[in-house]
Amino acid sequence: MNKILLVEDDQNLGANLKRFLSDEGYDVTLATTLDEGKSVFFDSGDGSLFSLVILDWMLPDGQGIDFLNQMRSQSRRTPVIMLTARTELIDKVIGLESGANDYVTKPFEPRELVARVRAQLRGAQGPKGKPESEKDEPIESYKIGDLHLDYATREVFFEGKKIEMTKMEYDFLRLLAENPNRAFSREEILNKVWGYENFPSTRTVDTHVLQIRQKLRDELIETVRGIGYRFRWVDKK
Repeated sequence: MNKILLVEDDQNLGANLKRFLSDEGYDVTLATTLDEGKSVFFDSGDGSLFSLVILDWMLPDGQGIDFLNQMRSQSRRTPVIMLTARTELIDKVIGLESGANDYVTKPFEPRELVARVRAQLRGAQGPKGKPESEKDEPIESYKIGDLHLDYATREVFFEGKKIEMTKMEYDFLRLLAENPNRAFSREEILNKVWGYENFPSTRTVDTHVLQIRQKLRDELIETVRGIGYRFRWVDKK
């Protein structure tokens, strides 16, 4: 069972998220302050046991970003999802450049958080299905069907051949591939890949879909009428 550390000072939100994540099969430890979260993760020696950290930005005794900086300075590669009421682009940039793996703006639906948790844990799974925190070597790639994404070099391989992609094409493809068969709206794709909503325009998403389809196969990126796009995946096993 994947262990998750949830650091959230809002008692109602923290309790609800813990219950929701527990119902989804995760072992959740809740901390309500920065010091408590650090103590659980660092001082107890259990930091290596956590598969993922969900970290609130604003805490009563400090900022979650300080916790994140401490983790990354110690080469802790545990995936981190930041929770915050901050909506400015610069705040997202600071969080991501500090080493956050994902960023969820309050208010949000618990189901969205669970989907992002699953995506992060899927990306941290190795060949034997262990979380990255339990492995000697960091996980640096992701494979699904004929598609192989190299996280370290940001290279894309399809059917054994290297495919040249731009930064945005790579990030777009990774988002969809890590969430197979999940439909994303154009606005959500803009927010997650470009980092802000409704700009430059949803036509940018359509253009990148066309470019990716030309480089891979048309049917891999499926149009979901009235919603957006998804990575179509059928397990043939």
